Amino acid sequence: MLYQRVARASVLRAASRATSRRLPIVQHRTFLPDSITNKKITEEKFPDHPTLTDAEDPGMNGGYVNPPLIKRQFRDPHGDWWDKQERRNFGEPVHEDHDVLGMFSPYEYTWVNSTTAFAQIGAFIAVFVGVCWVVGRLYPDKQSFPREFEGGLERELGGPGAVRARATGDPEPFQPEESE
Repeated sequence: MLYQRVARASVLRAASRATSRRLPIVQHRTFLPDSITNKKITEEKFPDHPTLTDAEDPGMNGGYVNPPLIKRQFRDPHGDWWDKQERRNFGEPVHEDHDVLGMFSPYEYTWVNSTTAFAQIGAFIAVFVGVCWVVGRLYPDKQSFPREFEGGLERELGGPGAVRARATGDPEPFQPEESE
């Protein structure tokens, strides 16, 4: 049996060597035109970007001239804008930080400065705590005292052995015990 396995293995090895030999490539076909595959034509179509010095391009944005850094919310809302919602005219250059300066960026609150705002919040808290303290001092507490029932409602609350309600003659609740 072993000799049959060895014979089979040698035949398989010989067959794999025969199929692993590569045939020479005779023809190279492509479906892409020369304008895409030819490197010289591609370099002519898409030249490298010009490299600018720091003096020529201080913002390092490829020579793009940015408009002033002003949020669109501060522009005149009643002006004659081409785009009334975004408050800009047709062909007007857009700042490179437009996502921060546009109308859909978070609204900038400018009515009250932070010092006044903290003073107002502090005054509100002081008035609220003061009113709570005054109400707590002046509002009369309702004296809550349990009612008395004949027989302590024993039958109504479940019969003998159940926790009964306060009956006449029971000691006063919430009063210190008098010891003699």
